[in-house]
Amino acid sequence: MTASTRRTVLSLYMRVFRVARGWQALSGVAGDTEAERKYILQEAGTLFRQNQQLTDEESIKQCMEECEARIEMGLHYRNPYPRATYLPPLGLATQKGRKLKAQQRLRKQAKPVYLQSQDET
Repeated sequence: MTASTRRTVLSLYMRVFRVARGWQALSGVAGDTEAERKYILQEAGTLFRQNQQLTDEESIKQCMEECEARIEMGLHYRNPYPRATYLPPLGLATQKGRKLKAQQRLRKQAKPVYLQSQDET
């Protein structure tokens, strides 16, 4: 990781902490606000620790894009939780003769940038 990349990652991490510190729940209830702040901090810590060992510049860039997208979506929608995608298990069109592998590849390609770190359910 280059020094500029490291600085960018650390600034993103600090931005997440600033967002969490100033977070207000949409409902206005103090308990909801605290729960959402706790979620933001736990999610950020988990994902940053999970990706701490990355050395490939491309994968680091993808993780930074995901972080920025999740911050912006959270601030825009006032919801810290990732938005769900609604794709039925075999709902993407494939060519004839290609079944499961093509579906898995298409689902991976259709996954939004802000959900790249979420496991498939």
